[in-house]
Amino acid sequence: MRRHGTLAAWVVLVAVAFGSVGLAAAQEKKWWPFAVEDRDPPFNMEGKKVKNQYTPLEHAAKKWNLCVSFPHMKDAYWTAVDYGVVAESRRLGVKMQLVEAGGYTNLAKQISQIEDCVAQGANAVIIGAISETGLNKLVEEISAKGIPVIDVINGITSPKLTAKSLVSFGEMGYQAGEYLVKMHPKGSKTVKVAWFPGPPGAGWVVAGNKGFADAASKGAIEIVTTKYGDTGKEVQLKLVEDALQAYPDIDYIVGTSPTTEAAVQALRDAGKADKVKVLAYYFTPGVYQDIKRGAVLAAPTDSAVIQGRVAIDQAVRALEKKPFTKHTGPAIYIIDKSNINAFHYESSLAPADFKPTFSVD
Repeated sequence: MRRHGTLAAWVVLVAVAFGSVGLAAAQEKKWWPFAVEDRDPPFNMEGKKVKNQYTPLEHAAKKWNLCVSFPHMKDAYWTAVDYGVVAESRRLGVKMQLVEAGGYTNLAKQISQIEDCVAQGANAVIIGAISETGLNKLVEEISAKGIPVIDVINGITSPKLTAKSLVSFGEMGYQAGEYLVKMHPKGSKTVKVAWFPGPPGAGWVVAGNKGFADAASKGAIEIVTTKYGDTGKEVQLKLVEDALQAYPDIDYIVGTSPTTEAAVQALRDAGKADKVKVLAYYFTPGVYQDIKRGAVLAAPTDSAVIQGRVAIDQAVRALEKKPFTKHTGPAIYIIDKSNINAFHYESSLAPADFKPTFSVD
């Protein structure tokens, strides 16, 4: 009897253990269907936006080997995209190797890393590009081998791409500018803005800069300085400090997420936290916390986690010759004090305990 009892207990323990594994797998929320905007025609950011609901595959047909390339992993924005590609690779049952180039000045390194990935047998490549034109020759070479290439987040101009999973950073910049215009419409007192769009030459920065400037021109807003720089916080802090010294009477600092995090610190140190307001043009955990405590006014979100997930799904669909949307991205919306406690957190930010992950086996 005792043996039977021990065996029974063992069976229960095994069942509980396996049940826990199943439960853990089941605990990840279904992220779909997700509101997106497809571009018609594809690869044209000025094309018509078609509202849609994105639904991914249930599972990959085989364990494909995917290569993912990011510009860097210096800030929490790319950690969110990382979480998206990692979680979706695991869910679909594919291998994923992620490489990061260390910053927006390292185009040659990004090209070399991707070439190595392909040489090691990658079935598909997903690229968060350092330059919108600097990877075109590489994209052409990879696609000529029959390897799908997916453009995620930043934008590449090559017509040889297989698909794009990204939003218009022009629209991200525009929505940030529009938020200011609603507070300072034409005819009201002009406010002065220091603007920090990000690293020069990156496709998303070119677009974001144009979008913000176009929106700001419709209100009582003067952009007194535009400062470009890598999205490392130290670089941005120096740019913010320089701007505060050169333009002591500015009313707003607007820019990348690392800019706003640096600005909150710099303004506090300068005793100007109550005089200069801060606005981000994309969304990270730092921006989330700063909006909650009133240090940052608002930020548009492009649901970075979902862009990563969709890019993985597009790659698998292309490999398996299944229908896929060639150009899609999550619908953009503004987060501020009014909805900070109610928005869809899991689509924009990685879980608090997620650490940068570079492979899925």
